Amino acid sequence: MQVRIGVQNVPKELVVDTTQSADEVTDALSDALGDPHGVLVLKDRRAGRIVIPAVRVGYLEIVEDEQRSVGFGSQYA
Repeated sequence: MQVRIGVQNVPKELVVDTTQSADEVTDALSDALGDPHGVLVLKDRRAGRIVIPAVRVGYLEIVEDEQRSVGFGSQYA
């Protein structure tokens, strides 16, 4: 799954590929926002971690992995 994170005062969004579910990501943000000094921690597919101060998160966009077709054929043929 892909998570796009808008961080306040940063012009470019962060894009994280993670194996965490949408519920796990949402719960992580909720938990982090509950603490005045909380941080959002997401695990990257490559065993890395993304750590952001929760109060700086502007938005999260969670995109489920899509099944991509391979080849030159048309679905309307």
